[in-house]
Parts: sequence; C-alpha cells; structure tokens
Amino acid sequence: MTLRVLIVDDEALARARLRSLLSDCTAPAALVVAEAATAVDAMRCATHQTLDLVLADIHMPGADGLTLAQTLRTLPVPPALVFVTAYAEHAVQAFELDAVDYLTKPVRLERLQTTLQKVERLAQAGKGEEPDLIDDFLIIQERAGSQRVALVDVLYLKAELKYITVRTAAHSYVLEGSLSDLEQRYAQRFIRIHRNTLVARHAVRALQRQHDPQEGDGWAVQLDQVSEPLFVSRRQLAAVRALVELR
Repeated sequence: MTLRVLIVDDEALARARLRSLLSDCTAPAALVVAEAATAVDAMRCATHQTLDLVLADIHMPGADGLTLAQTLRTLPVPPALVFVTAYAEHAVQAFELDAVDYLTKPVRLERLQTTLQKVERLAQAGKGEEPDLIDDFLIIQERAGSQRVALVDVLYLKAELKYITVRTAAHSYVLEGSLSDLEQRYAQRFIRIHRNTLVARHAVRALQRQHDPQEGDGWAVQLDQVSEPLFVSRRQLAAVRALVELR
C-alpha cells in the first residue's frame, strides 16, 4: 500500500528533509499529500482529506504537537501519528496519546522505514487483517528515540542483570524492568522456560536435547525465526513439553 502522509513542522528545512527521506522509502511507499507549519494548519488538512499518517514536530509556535495529537483523536477516522522531534523527554506522554512511534532528529532512513512498516501493519489490522497487532506494545527507549514494539512480534524475553533482552525476528532491544512483572501481565502470550527467560507460546516449534555449559545436559526449545536454542530448566520442563505436544 501507499501511505498518504501529512508533514507538520514549523521549519521548512525539516519538512524538506522528511519529504526527501519519505521519497526513498519502499514497502510501504509514502506519498506526501500536504505540509503544515502549525497545528492549526495541520488540523485543517486532516479534516479535508484522507490521511494514513501524520509526522509531527512537538515544539512549534502556538499549539504544539501534543495538542495536535489530542485534536486528531477526535476525528471520525484518526490517522496514525508519529512524532519527529529533537527532544526525547516527551516520549512517554506521546505514547499515552496513542502515537505509533517517536523519532528523534536527525531521522535515519532505516528507522523511518521501520516506522512506516509499523503504520502499514496497524492499518491492515484496522481493516480486519492480523488483529493481534493492535493488542499490546512494549515501549523501548533507545538513543535514537522511543518506539513501540508489538508484543505479537516478540519471540522471547530474557533477563540479564537489571535489563531484559526483547527479541523479535529482526531486532534485539533492551528494556529496563522486571521479568516477573511481564510474566504476570502477559501470561497468555508467554510461558516461562527458565528463571531468566520467557518465550512466546505461538513461536515454540520444538523441544530438543541440549548441553549447556552451566546447566549441564538437559532440554532446550527451538523457536520460529531465531536460530539459537533456549535452555529449559527442569522445573519448567513439564509445562513446556505439554505446550509442544499441543501444537
């Protein structure tokens, strides 16, 4: 699909750079149908044409991007919203306003392409395709900004010291938090296989013999889309075996 995009930024050079980056994006492609320098102009554009995505700065003269986000939510069919800003301190507030993503300037092409793919998947989910994609997200804080990772894409969560590795088929992210809290919150999605590892129930493919340097001889699960086996503790083996047998 081709995403219809509105760029909102009070700086003409910033709008031009985004337009240039969008022209290089593929799968999905993006068509800039309008630009706006203020939140007021942006709402005027949004109410007079169909948009799939609004790329908006936060700090602008007059009403800011956060105010724009609140107003966009009142539309009968709100477009997806992504903030593009030089400041990272508003990330949490942005996601509370249902922003799909939060990009920090200067935006990299690869990062923008990932965001467009996320918007496309959400648009497909809204049309009845892959409905699980709109269920829940993890907010990942990175140097380049903050983003939401759909839980349906997460293959495993592995605790290491005070951080958690969040693994998808394409990327590994680092999340600060408690593995136990995630297990309680998303018990329907993940199963504990070890004191430091949760795996996505839908991704479990096989249970196989495995020798671990620390654990010794035992069992490991093989997941779809990742090559490394994940060791299963003796305590969790029965539950994991039952899950494999049900698949």
